[in-house]
Amino acid sequence: MNITYCNINKIKFKTKIMSDFKVGCSPLTSKIYAGKVLKDGSWGANKKDVTSTAVQAVAQHLLQLDERMEFYYRGDKYELKVVKI
Repeated sequence: MNITYCNINKIKFKTKIMSDFKVGCSPLTSKIYAGKVLKDGSWGANKKDVTSTAVQAVAQHLLQLDERMEFYYRGDKYELKVVKI
């Protein structure tokens, strides 16, 4: 089984079409949003709630590659792993 490491706080994608596209978890609602980020670092007006889709995509990714993901959150280390029940 492989281990994937990630920094859960800052995941950014840069393309020619979308200059600043971000996926992040809201500290207030715990929803995962995707959308453009303004120069000051705040979300633009057209952010989308992608919580269900994002969680399912990560689970499928880990399952297909037989991987687990380790990450740090607020100084503690965690692991994500998909287990058949």
